[in-house]
Amino acid sequence: MEERKIRILMAKFGEGHEQAMLKLARAFGEAGFEVIYTDLQDPRAIVASAIQESVDHIGITVLHGADIVTQFKNLFDSMKEHGISYIQVTAGGLLDVKYVPQLKSLGLVEFFPKGTTYDELINWAKKNIKAVE
Repeated sequence: MEERKIRILMAKFGEGHEQAMLKLARAFGEAGFEVIYTDLQDPRAIVASAIQESVDHIGITVLHGADIVTQFKNLFDSMKEHGISYIQVTAGGLLDVKYVPQLKSLGLVEFFPKGTTYDELINWAKKNIKAVE
């Protein structure tokens, strides 16, 4: 029996960079992951989508114009409320590194700064993302 593909929900906090996100989603798809791309920005809507799509992982792109700490706090609170705290969340993009420790204390597994290559992201994902049982 063939193993199912790891399902990753890609969402964003902030405005812009749609083309870059679509390229990233394509790269993950070509690497063997199933990618659910959404332009949802509301943490509750992202969690609802993660539940509906039965994802194994949530990847958030951080862009300009987002209240990052509040957005992530709301995301993790909603995940706890819906009983899906076991799903790992990573983020990448435009973020002052001073916020990373605070976001990790909320539950963020890893942050990938701007300039991280697709190969680096995919290699991390292959080593660290497991199918949710």
